[in-house]
Amino acid sequence: MERPTLISKAAATLPVAPNWTRYEQERQSFTWEAARQALQGLPGGGLNMGFEAVDRHAATPRADKTALRFVSRNAPALDVSYAELARQTNRFANVLQGLGVGRGDRLFVLSGRMPELYVAVLGALKNGTVVTPLFSAFGPEPIAARINLGEGQVLVTTDVLYQRKIKAMRAQMPTLRHVLLVAEEGASIYEPDTLDLATLMRGASDKFTSVATQPEDPALLHFTSGTTGTPKGALHVHGAVVAHHATGRYALDLQEHDRYWCTADPGWVTGMSYGILAPLLQGVTSLVDREEFDAERWYSLLEAERITVWYTAPTAIRMLMKAGTELARQHHFPDLRFVASVGEPLNPQAVWWGLETLGLPIHDNWWQTETGGIMIANTAAFDIKPGSMGRPLPGVEAFIVEHLEAVGEAPRVRVIDQPDVEGELALKAGWPSMFRGYLHNEARYRQCFAGELYLTGDLARRDADGYYWFVGRSDDVIKSAGHLIGPFEVESVLMEHPAVAEAGVIGKPDPIVGEVVKAFVSLKDGYVPEAALRQDILAHARKRLGAAVAPKEIAFLPVLPRTRSGKIMRRLLKARELGLPEGDTSTLEAGA
Repeated sequence: MERPTLISKAAATLPVAPNWTRYEQERQSFTWEAARQALQGLPGGGLNMGFEAVDRHAATPRADKTALRFVSRNAPALDVSYAELARQTNRFANVLQGLGVGRGDRLFVLSGRMPELYVAVLGALKNGTVVTPLFSAFGPEPIAARINLGEGQVLVTTDVLYQRKIKAMRAQMPTLRHVLLVAEEGASIYEPDTLDLATLMRGASDKFTSVATQPEDPALLHFTSGTTGTPKGALHVHGAVVAHHATGRYALDLQEHDRYWCTADPGWVTGMSYGILAPLLQGVTSLVDREEFDAERWYSLLEAERITVWYTAPTAIRMLMKAGTELARQHHFPDLRFVASVGEPLNPQAVWWGLETLGLPIHDNWWQTETGGIMIANTAAFDIKPGSMGRPLPGVEAFIVEHLEAVGEAPRVRVIDQPDVEGELALKAGWPSMFRGYLHNEARYRQCFAGELYLTGDLARRDADGYYWFVGRSDDVIKSAGHLIGPFEVESVLMEHPAVAEAGVIGKPDPIVGEVVKAFVSLKDGYVPEAALRQDILAHARKRLGAAVAPKEIAFLPVLPRTRSGKIMRRLLKARELGLPEGDTSTLEAGA
């Protein structure tokens, strides 16, 4: 049975009145300057992310409210109030000052989701120190490459990770002056040329005045993988905090009494922007689960912790879908009111699965490391078109453009006014969390802009109602016999087949039509990869997509290669299929 193309919603029927109910009116009246006034700011016009996220609340009746609730399998829950978080981040800022680390210096953090990571990030921001998160599953070489590219001076990590991933590479990181260790497994392991963070914290004062950073002062350096070569370092400023605050309100509908869970690791931009900063800026209580994904555990946490707003990733949703609906129905989520997803486009089947299994549709949204915050979203009060990434948030102007012949090195584009025409998604520059450059690569940064438009590199279309639909990365689109085929559309149809858990689609060179569509599929539990099933999936795709667009080949894989943040790596599928260099694989999930 075909599902409707629209999930209708009415604000009056929602369990909590949403923050945003009038789409056009709010967009027309919104200004980023007014949004900044919702924050406190520092004397003399300064703006500091750490102060706004922590100290602004610690001086109010919210001081004793739980800011962060840490849970794990083998230890009791730990609740950290806004007041205690202010004291601990003050101590860490004083630790940095004592080491001679200050404004503009660079600190890297490498650990699991432990309290010390959050304290280090927020304390460093209060100190004016630029923060770079690293994913704890990175190998030694990717870690060293990023620290060297970012000229990191301080690293906060655990004794176990230091032994496994840093110690042997230490001499190859010449800018790294200080390594601060957290004891991960009981008593600290002594390591020469390192400092024990707990000892330093005990000796530091819990009084600190946030450094008077300005809105354009650097605050965060996020590395994003390129298709080849070294990762790119996208630099963000303290003024981005205005966008983190506003988008938490508009896109995630965060409100005072919410209990919020963002499942993204802080080593990624989502875990930083919406796992640490946005919820603290809104003054809500955030759950931090220190364990890895487990379907039963996640359902239990949603239920027992009475989560109201949940932000997760398509990969996690597909894994929950693969675990079956019966497991979900063993739990009840009466408090859960809003579910959102980010990381890669969300297939329509996953949106409907949320409604049918959790009682709530899953709201997709779109943004990038470079945008620093959510730009386009399906939001609480408005209708959802499953498969669409939604509509632009207040303060965001989005366009579909086509490229014209360049003048020198500068890209030239034309805005496409008519609906349902595919082109590159572009945003008008000027939102506060827009990246300010690629580290040591000004030429690459300039190529991202055509006049005042930021060129995202994503192909999309806008329908007549103003909803945007992802087509694919510009280098992922398949050109076959004159057709431009977006892999996401093909993948979504493949996932409609009852046997398919995940799908990744590439273009395979063909001497006659240029490229043919090849699909790589992983199966749900209980299905066997055999010729009859392959033919059945191919027939399903031909029926839904037509012969010109449907895959010509299907290969079964146990798992698809994806990054640890959940994105299917189509370029890696293509490289392996064609025997080409795989490029930067430092973010590849283990076993993929």
